[in-house]
Amino acid sequence: MTWTIAGKQLQSRLFIGSALYPNPEIMTDSIKASNSQVVTVSIRRQNPGQQDGQNFWQLIQSLGIHILPNTAGCRNVKEAVTTAQMAREIFGTNWIKLEVIGDDYTLQPDTTQLIEAARILCNEGFEVFPYTTEDLVVANRLLEVGCKIVMPWASPIGSGQGLLNKFALRTIRERLPNIPLVVDAGIGKPSDAAEALQMGFDAVLVNSAVALSADPIAMGKAFDLAVQSGRLAYESGLMQARDMASPSTPTLGTPFWHN
Repeated sequence: MTWTIAGKQLQSRLFIGSALYPNPEIMTDSIKASNSQVVTVSIRRQNPGQQDGQNFWQLIQSLGIHILPNTAGCRNVKEAVTTAQMAREIFGTNWIKLEVIGDDYTLQPDTTQLIEAARILCNEGFEVFPYTTEDLVVANRLLEVGCKIVMPWASPIGSGQGLLNKFALRTIRERLPNIPLVVDAGIGKPSDAAEALQMGFDAVLVNSAVALSADPIAMGKAFDLAVQSGRLAYESGLMQARDMASPSTPTLGTPFWHN
């Protein structure tokens, strides 16, 4: 079933990264296997204007899917805004995954500078996909400055720790029912992605868990199936947990045998 984000209709609810793969061929095959329709690209890592960047850009273009440039590595408002402006010119899209890193150890976003950078870019006509923490107040501030999407982390980038603060993530989902929410960073295995979709999140973004696996192509497919399963479970209506046991076969009307 199709869904819409930033004016684009998609079928897949899996966003995928383009970094860390063993080689370009495995990267493209893994992305194809995942059936993702959105791939993130770091302009600071690969510049299409350079020779290596041209080859990379041609591979990305050959996939025929939406490009989501990101401002990975930026640590202040000026860097992030300038990188986003370059990305729009080079990649021909107003989509930008906005990252402003505040801590080198956790790679946690600097939310104060993130909000300011988002305000500037939204005013310049960007569709900003802000990478942030699982903080509801920050999410609301991002919406107030013009963002239409929020991307809370599951756990620190590349950690593979999965959904660490499920209470906060559920709170964001419940309090922002009509806002597209994409869980970004820390997804370590397909079951993490399935759980995020079961909670009602609209999509997940995965990179390290696919690229660094023993078989990235197979793992890309595994995440595709996990995301489909999680969304279908959410739409079907999950069973609510109970404090007491309840028999799956009712005793009323069942035969009783006597000696």
